[in-house]
Amino acid sequence: MMSSRPPHHRSTPRRLPAVLAGATAGVLALGLTVTPARAEAGPAAPLGTVARTVGDARFVPGDCPRTADPAPALEGARCGTLTVPENRSRHRGRKITLGVAIVPALASRPARDPIVWFAGGPGDDAVSEAQLAVDGGLNRDRDVILMSQRGTYSADPVLTCPNIDEFNARALGLVYGAPSTGRLHVDATRTCREQSARRGDLSAYDSTESATDYADLRVALGIRRWNVFGISYGTDLALIYMRDHPQGIRSVGIDGVLPPSLAGGAVTWSAARQGFDGLFTACAEQPSCNRRYPHLSDTFERLVRRLEARPLTTMVTVPGQPAPVKVVLDGGVLVNWLTSATHVAAGVPRSIDELAHGNPQRVAEQWAGGKLSPQAVGRIAHGLAYGVFCREWTPFESEADVIRGGRRAFPSFPLSVLANAPQLPFLHADCRAWDVPAAPRSVRDVTRSDIPTLVLSGGFDAQTAPSNGAYVARTLSRSTTITVPYVAHVTFAESPCAQAITNSFFDSPTAPNTRCLAGLQPPEFDTGP
Repeated sequence: MMSSRPPHHRSTPRRLPAVLAGATAGVLALGLTVTPARAEAGPAAPLGTVARTVGDARFVPGDCPRTADPAPALEGARCGTLTVPENRSRHRGRKITLGVAIVPALASRPARDPIVWFAGGPGDDAVSEAQLAVDGGLNRDRDVILMSQRGTYSADPVLTCPNIDEFNARALGLVYGAPSTGRLHVDATRTCREQSARRGDLSAYDSTESATDYADLRVALGIRRWNVFGISYGTDLALIYMRDHPQGIRSVGIDGVLPPSLAGGAVTWSAARQGFDGLFTACAEQPSCNRRYPHLSDTFERLVRRLEARPLTTMVTVPGQPAPVKVVLDGGVLVNWLTSATHVAAGVPRSIDELAHGNPQRVAEQWAGGKLSPQAVGRIAHGLAYGVFCREWTPFESEADVIRGGRRAFPSFPLSVLANAPQLPFLHADCRAWDVPAAPRSVRDVTRSDIPTLVLSGGFDAQTAPSNGAYVARTLSRSTTITVPYVAHVTFAESPCAQAITNSFFDSPTAPNTRCLAGLQPPEFDTGP
C-alpha cells in the first residue's frame, strides 16, 4: 500500500520552546556557516578525517567504537568520537563522548549527502547496527554515519544495566502480570537507577538531548546536507530531530513509526491489534492455513483469557542452558510472545494451535530463548530507555489511558492483561522509581515539515502500528507512505523490497521506486504433519 502527498511551500519555522532555544541557537547558526570538513582539508580528505570544534561540540578522528558483536561492515570505516555537554542547560557541566563510525560508500564517486542512521530501542546502539545498514545496501552510493546515542553501548558513560536483562530472564518462571512480579521488576529498575545515577545526570538522557547531539554531529563533521534514516524508536527521534533541527536535512526515512505525540502504552496496544490482525488475515486468506487453523484470532484471544485465569507451567530446553528452564505462560506472556513472533510468522498458527491442544512447547521455547539469549544481556541502554519513557511518555499518559487503549483494541482481555501494554510492563511504577522530571509538553508536539519523507510500515508489525505511518504523514507535506505487506517490525531489516524502496528514495526523495510491492507474497504457513 502506498500513498504520497504533494509538495507545498515551506511553512514558517515554528519558534523553539524556550528550554531548547538557548541550547540550540548557537549550533543552528553555526550550522549555516561552517566550512565543510572536506573543503577545509582539501578535496581529497574523506568525511570524518578532520578534527573540529563547533560551539560546545568536538569531533576527533580515532579508533572505531566497540560493538556488541563482530561487525565486518566496520572494516575500512572512518571512526572517531563526538564530545558534547551532558546537560546543555548547565553551563560548564560534564561532557560525554559518543562513538562515531562512517562506513564509506561502495560507489567510486559517492553522493556528497551522506545518510545518518538513528537506532531504535530506546537504548539500542547505532554503531552495533552497522552490519544491518550495509546488508540493506544503504552505503551503495552514500557514506553511512552511525553514532551511538547517549548512554548506549559504544558511548561513555554506558547506562546498560545488565541487572534488568538478568531479571527478565529470571522472570520466565514468574506470573507475568502478578503484583509480586511487578515489585521485583521495580526493584530491578531502582537498582539500575542507582547505578546509572553514579555515572550521569539522568535528566539529560532523552530524545531532545539526543536530537541536539545529531545536530552537533552534522556541523562538527562539516556536512552541509545529509539524509536521515531511523528505525523503530529511531523514528520518534527522527521526527523530533526534523522538528527541532530542520537545517541541513535533505530527506528523512522512517521505518516502524512511533510518533512522539502518541508514544506510550495505548498506541502499543493498537499496534498489537493491527499486527496480529495482519497475520491472522493472511492465514485466513491462505486456503491450507484456513482449513487447518480456522478462526485463529478467536482461538488466540480465548487462550489469553484462559491462561490469564489459569497460568500454565512447563519446562523447556534452551540451547546454552545447563538444565531445563521453568517457564510460566499466562495471558500477558502470550500477548508479548506474539508481539515478537510476528517476525517468524510462518510458524505462528501452528504454535497457537498446539498450545490450544495442550502442547505449549513451541511457544515456551521461543519465549525463553529470547530472554536467555546471550544477545539479550548488557546491550540495551536502560538508562536512556527510562529517560525517554519517564520524561516523554508516562507524564502525558495515565495508567487509565493505557487500559482504555488496550480495551479498545482487545475488549475481551481481562484487566490484569490490559494493565501492562506489550513490552512495557509496570511502566508507570518503574517511572515513579526512576524519578526524573517530565520533559516540556512540547516534546509531544506533532512534527510539521515539507522535508521529503519516506514513511515505512510492515503489515505484520505488532510493535509500531501501520496506522502510525498515515498519522505522521498528515503533517509531512512531501511524504510517501508505504505499508509493506507480510513483514513485521522494521521492514528494512528483513524485506529486500523495503531495502530497494529505501535506497531508491535516497536517490530520488520525491519519487521512490515501489514496483517491487506488486510481487510480494504471504509466507507459506506451517500446517504441520
